[in-house]
Amino acid sequence: MSHPTSYPVRLADEITRQLGRLADHLAQLPPREATQVIARILDPDDGVLGGVTHLVATGSVFAKVQAERGALPAEVWLALGRASNELDALGGDLDEHRETLRHVGTQPATTAAKPPAPAPLVVRRRR
Repeated sequence: MSHPTSYPVRLADEITRQLGRLADHLAQLPPREATQVIARILDPDDGVLGGVTHLVATGSVFAKVQAERGALPAEVWLALGRASNELDALGGDLDEHRETLRHVGTQPATTAAKPPAPAPLVVRRRR
């Protein structure tokens, strides 16, 4: 007899499908609209990245409790904790660009006589 899939598992599957659909749409959007979507995704409070970071942090707390009980290896908890910290750091790095994305995404579409100069694709980060 098969076990019914729980609501949280179905929800995780549906969110994964929706994220795939969002990525598919993003790849096809005009630049201004794509920039708006990216800015919303990166919003640390209400965006996808913040939500995923919170979800991984919650998973880390769960894994810690389970590791303390011996139900999970400590390495699982440590890996989730590292992932949560890395996502949080990435969110912080990207947050400094959120206003730029928001500004570009709200600019009216204009036809420039001369296209803007391309930006270098490799930029050194300050630490």
